[in-house]
Amino acid sequence: MARAYEICTRCVMDTSDPAIVFDEQGVCNHCHTHDLQIQRKVVSGEEGEKKLEEIVAKIKEQNKNNDYDCVIGVSGGVDSTYVAYKVKQLGLRPLAVHLDNGWDSELAIKNVENICRKLEIDLHTIVLDWNEFRDLQIAFLKASTPDSEIPSDHAIVVSMLKTAKMINVGHILTGYNVKTETHLPAEWSQGHFDWGYIKNIHKQFGKVKLKTFPHLNLMHFLFPPYSKKFINILDYIDFSKKDAMPILEKEIGWRYYGGKHYESIYTRWFQGYWLPTKFGYDKRRSHLSSVVCSGEMTREEALEELKKSTYPEELQKEDTAYVLKKFDLTKDQLDEIMNLPKKSYWDYAPYGRIYRTLLYRVLRKMYRSFKK
Repeated sequence: MARAYEICTRCVMDTSDPAIVFDEQGVCNHCHTHDLQIQRKVVSGEEGEKKLEEIVAKIKEQNKNNDYDCVIGVSGGVDSTYVAYKVKQLGLRPLAVHLDNGWDSELAIKNVENICRKLEIDLHTIVLDWNEFRDLQIAFLKASTPDSEIPSDHAIVVSMLKTAKMINVGHILTGYNVKTETHLPAEWSQGHFDWGYIKNIHKQFGKVKLKTFPHLNLMHFLFPPYSKKFINILDYIDFSKKDAMPILEKEIGWRYYGGKHYESIYTRWFQGYWLPTKFGYDKRRSHLSSVVCSGEMTREEALEELKKSTYPEELQKEDTAYVLKKFDLTKDQLDEIMNLPKKSYWDYAPYGRIYRTLLYRVLRKMYRSFKK
């Protein structure tokens, strides 16, 4: 029996998330998670500024004999661009890392170039082997899970970690921030750090050996040695996307690209067309919900935004044609993949299964005791 439709009374998350839960007031579990994460991780106002100053001073001291203080990722999007802008304001010497996965829009490329030129930041670009990456992306589509962006996300994280190790710095400053990224359901996307998940999907559906694709391993997944390297600096300032965008446009000539993560053509197509069509998932809903809970938008404004198309129909057609060409697929082949039965993360024997075992809980307890 199909579940009756319900939408959160506080945000705009609804039962398109199969695992959503509502309290007696009709408020969803994602809103409660948002409040908890804000309380635990966001330090704003004068206290946040002071904490950030302490972090920056520590980074500078640790790297006074190095050429760089930290690594930052740059995609051309608003969050990473604002991090680059803020890092330079703080007097740090970052090395910017950009992952070229073959899908950057021209606007994203220009944004990255402008950021690094105008802020005088050195850029290190890592180019993925297209034959390998193309094969991996097609494998994820054939796997029929809603996680086809996982390979890019995984490669970005590993590329930043490898770059930090290469230049001997201990910190990676990121654009992730709690205020705008707390409402994404696990049912819609999970396994970003799970090489077992990625490897198993490719083993079943891929054809090209992954010789150069950057990845973590099982021990990294179970006992991440890199977690303290990442610092989400936007959680220490009163960050607002709508306030940040005009500043970036004026100061460094940054240009908006039309949607969250739409600086990538594949992301625009996958989130704007594939996910809503195959799975009924509209990622704008999760992003807008976080923004509503952070007070940057009213619930009514978010509902009006969701009435609009994910992106223009003509551009969807152009993007689909481009995806077919890049993947060397026919429209019939893509339609066949679209109509495959839906699967999930748990159908592909991911490393994540280990978290459910007694052995893992025992090993985790032993590891924590050892770390003390």
